[in-house]
Order: sequence, then structure tokens, then C-alpha cells
Amino acid sequence: MKKKPFSVVYEDNHLLIVNKAAGVLVQGDKTKDKTLTDYCRDYIAKKYNKPGDVFLHPVHRLDRPVSGLVVFARTSKGLERMMELFRKRDIHKIYWAIVKNRPKEETGKLTHYLVKDEVKNFVTSHEKEVEGSQKAELNYKTLGKLNDHWLLEVRPVSGRPHQIRVQLASMGCPIRGDLKYGFHKPNPDASINLHAFHLVFVHPIKKEKIFLRAALPEEAFWEQYLEFEPVRGKDQHLENTFSG
Repeated sequence: MKKKPFSVVYEDNHLLIVNKAAGVLVQGDKTKDKTLTDYCRDYIAKKYNKPGDVFLHPVHRLDRPVSGLVVFARTSKGLERMMELFRKRDIHKIYWAIVKNRPKEETGKLTHYLVKDEVKNFVTSHEKEVEGSQKAELNYKTLGKLNDHWLLEVRPVSGRPHQIRVQLASMGCPIRGDLKYGFHKPNPDASINLHAFHLVFVHPIKKEKIFLRAALPEEAFWEQYLEFEPVRGKDQHLENTFSG
């Protein structure tokens, strides 16, 4: 049975927020494969019986092999205001990553200067600022060990391309399945074990606090880590503390 490209996590007149399956593109590339944006436009058109073009724009991206929460705007006002929240870093994002190597420190903050090669779609990290680099910061915490792998909770401060992947690899902890950044073998489905798990923000139009979680992928390796989920799921103060 083919897995669904997405499931809806939150929906109102201004926003559509979905849990993306690994392997689905958010926006088009040279492969011309159907994108998450296409799938979600089809969903809106069918659900609301909308003829013609559907206004739906992603506010940010997730890499193709990554799963988890993606925010779409359904109105121009929603798009403008959500992009402003991302720009001001008023959105709190939490990822789960599975790595083979144990981090030297249980918790820490990583700061690197990243340079992206657009042709190769590859990012290199540097300890100091270099020409063309962008500063990238994230905080991480080691949540526990299962099946000879470690589960990390990651909170990016900035939002750079491939940031979590390259920064974890730079500290000797490439993400499971991520051949591009140094893991030794691929996952069977070509995914990597990085999941955009939580989003917390104040709705830019309704002004309500929105607290969202994306279920872990329905995949055997991920499902072992469900035992870590209930405690973290009860944390209503994600923007202030590490969950759990």
C-alpha cells in the first residue's frame, strides 16, 4: 500500500498545516515530480469544491527526505503574516533526529557558518565566517538510546538550508540514512530520520496560541521511539524549555 503524501494537522480559513511524508517534495524541482503543494491544492479544491486556481503557498520548506510539519498559507494575508513570524523567529520549531553516534555532550548549542553549493545542492560548514556564508545556530538535547541509536531533540534558532543535517554531521553525528552528510548506509525508503515534530506560534490573525505535533512516520524504525512521545507531548511550554 502506498503511503499518503500528507495528513492534515491544522486547518482554518488562513492556514493549512500538514504532516509531510518523507520522500515528497514541498516545491517543484528538475525531477518534475508531483509536489506537496500540488497534493494540498488538490485537497483544498476537492474539499471546498473550488473551481480554477487555489491560492495555497508554502511558508517554508522541508527537505525531500525529511518528514513532519509544513505550513501553507491559504490567503495572501496569512502568507504575509506567517512569513513575518518566520523572519522574526517567532515560530518555535522542534525536530527529532536519530543518530548512530552519541554526542559528546548531552545538551549543547552548535554555531556554524554555512555555504551552499547551489549546483550540487550541498552545504559545507565552517567554524568561522567565510565569504558567502550564513550563520546557523541550533540547540540539541539527547533524549535517549534505543536499538544502538540515539534520539536527539533539535531546536533550530536560524532556518538555513540543510542546517540540522550538516550541523549534526559536523559534530560527528550524521542523521541515520543521510548519505549526503556522512551516514554510512541509506534507509530502505531513501528517507532520513529527521522529523519536524512540533510547532508553537501565535496565530497571526486569530491571535491564539497554536501548539501542533506531527505523528511520527508509520515506519518500523521510527515507531520504536514512540515511548519517548507521551512525556514530550504534554509539554505546553515548548518555547521556554526542552520537552520532557
